[in-house]
Amino acid sequence: MTNTRTLFVFLKKQKHRMSRGKKKIYKKKGKVIKDLTRKILGVFSKNSDNILNYKQVCAKLKIEDADGRGQVIKKIEDLKGQGKLEEVDRGKYILNQDKNYHIGTLDLTSSGNAYFICEDFENDVFIPSINVNRGLDKDTVKVYVYNKRRSSKKEGDVVEIIERAKTEFVGVLQVSKNFGFVVPDNNKMYSDIFIPKDELGEAVNGEKVIAEITDWPENSKNPFGKVTQVLGMPGDHNTEIHSILAEYGLPYEFPAHVEREAEELDTTITEEEIAKRRDMRKDLTFTIDPKDAKDFDDALSFTVLENGNFEIGIHIADVSHYLALDSEMEKEAYERATSVYLVDRVVPMLPEKLSNGVCSLRPHEEKLTFSAVFELNEKAQLVNEWYGRTVTYSDERFAYEEAQVIIEEGKENTKATIPEEISIREGSYEVSEDVVNAVLQLDTLAKIMRKKRLKDGAITFDKVEVKFNLDENAVPLGVFFKESKDANKLIEEFMLLANRKVSEFVSRKKGRPTKNTFVYRVHDEPNVDKLTALQGIIHKFGYSIDLKSRQSTSDSLNKLLEDVHGKGESNMIETLAIRSMSKAEYTTDNIGHYGLAFEHYSHFTSPIRRYPDVMAHRLLQNYLDGNPSPKQEEYEEKCKHSSEMEYLATKAERDSIKYMQIKYMQDHEDQEFLGVISGVTEWGIYVEIIENKCEGMVRIRDIRDDYYTFDEKQYALVGQATNNMYQLGDEVKVKVKNTDLDRKHLDFTLIQDV
Repeated sequence: MTNTRTLFVFLKKQKHRMSRGKKKIYKKKGKVIKDLTRKILGVFSKNSDNILNYKQVCAKLKIEDADGRGQVIKKIEDLKGQGKLEEVDRGKYILNQDKNYHIGTLDLTSSGNAYFICEDFENDVFIPSINVNRGLDKDTVKVYVYNKRRSSKKEGDVVEIIERAKTEFVGVLQVSKNFGFVVPDNNKMYSDIFIPKDELGEAVNGEKVIAEITDWPENSKNPFGKVTQVLGMPGDHNTEIHSILAEYGLPYEFPAHVEREAEELDTTITEEEIAKRRDMRKDLTFTIDPKDAKDFDDALSFTVLENGNFEIGIHIADVSHYLALDSEMEKEAYERATSVYLVDRVVPMLPEKLSNGVCSLRPHEEKLTFSAVFELNEKAQLVNEWYGRTVTYSDERFAYEEAQVIIEEGKENTKATIPEEISIREGSYEVSEDVVNAVLQLDTLAKIMRKKRLKDGAITFDKVEVKFNLDENAVPLGVFFKESKDANKLIEEFMLLANRKVSEFVSRKKGRPTKNTFVYRVHDEPNVDKLTALQGIIHKFGYSIDLKSRQSTSDSLNKLLEDVHGKGESNMIETLAIRSMSKAEYTTDNIGHYGLAFEHYSHFTSPIRRYPDVMAHRLLQNYLDGNPSPKQEEYEEKCKHSSEMEYLATKAERDSIKYMQIKYMQDHEDQEFLGVISGVTEWGIYVEIIENKCEGMVRIRDIRDDYYTFDEKQYALVGQATNNMYQLGDEVKVKVKNTDLDRKHLDFTLIQDV
């Protein structure tokens, strides 16, 4: 046996030598240093003003052996040849600080690749995973950008991490004898976090925790960290909800000192305070809100004037009266910047005593308010306007469903009875004639204002909201959809009126623009390329949009949204249309609001749940008092923070819906569903179930009847042998294959016709 093996090896060597035509000399190679390009560029980037030779580079990288130094010398020459390093003297180099180096933000994908977002480039720059070089999602990084070989497309290498976007990650702890690893929930976090034994704290194996990255040694594949908080066991409902909040750095409890300050707040409405305000307690006033609302930001008052016109008050909780500028509550409200509306709860911006108590415009209670009072004629034309602090009394509270009954029944006989099944009171009840008349007139005026907005170019995204029927343990029993009806649109129009006119009032004096600092809610015009891409997608469904002008674009978008409403592909197309729009944000630089077709627009009507509204109240009062304009820079910084926090809150809200959808689908694993292909990628198709809007993935490897490849131009997977096609918008049948609550991911199995 041994002799046979020896002979085999000898013959194999002889054959190899003969094929080369000469004797080969074997030499043992040293260990290849991984990521050497990144490491060398990192050294030069950190010492960008210094001239370095190879010995200094080796010293900083702690490379001491001759083979390692040889690799460094060779790599430095390669980098010089690529133009990334410049040789300023023999054997001395400096980072080439030319136009190829750029600073921007890293946008990681779940595959590990990334895109570099930088104002210097019209399109995002692709960075393959091998060149991400420890950059994490949303980090601020320095990137070397170059043209891809034999292509005009650009690619990049991360050469320096300038600032981490976040250092805390949520994940499941896996503990070994002397250490642990946290496996992050976030699929964009590509590396597990190593936790030394003495940094585990009280956490035990299998728990969901928050881990903070403390170091990332050069010779380590994984970052080092410590457990900062134990959230609980995976699968537990509160653990998962708290994990969603923690992932985005959103708190779910108020610090003790903030709660204490709220409890100690004097909420007495004194006669002295009332005397400073316009007293509107005798005006018919009511609120219309969701059935489960606990905080009521806004109320409407309605009075018929002697001249036949209507005086309509839009009364907003006067949060700024209670939120002193130097208070702990103020600091906390600014940090949060917004309330977060998760699938089963609200995480408020303000402590409960303010949000649900003293500031909330609850029925049959006197409240301090900040009001916009308008005189409108029967054509909804503005005759007069007034702004200032008021004291009001809410006569009634209605849910949207109740107000809808008032509108529908009142049209017939000016009477309305709220049935028991939708009543927020005990049993059914009859609404007074004064209230019915007020609601009907407000509805009429709202419809006139809405029609004018649409004529002026406003776009109506009445997207269906997914809601869940939950039991007492937050287990989803069913899914239902919330649509905007006349009652919702009534409130929307009057809130839009207040937001628009307050913004105009501050921005103009006697019809001329002012330089007053103010907080605007702006919405830029959509990107033409995105609209063109949307056109390509909807064309296969028989729809189109006219991009010739701003007016034709908005008109055709409205027609598109109207045409798809209620159809299987509606949610997908509405989502794609929204994504083609620019993102609304807060700023002191007024560029108008494209989606609403308003030249001036702010957020004024929800200060209980939005910090920008608090700023708008303070600024408006400042100008009513005749004070000069404060510095714009201070408010611009606050606007930017508010926009960022709004973005994080929106992400958390979407994640909570996704979590509940997956939780709901766990009990429907044997059921077949009809769905629409809502996305197509190189690794599979996304399918949205028509009846409940739950979205999951069919992986390309699980489609067994053919070998499929991704056709980017047709938004389709195409079978190599059969030419069978799965295209965006196609209807398919699916079953649940796997539900992953930790990753918030749903896998489907495609049911193919035999």
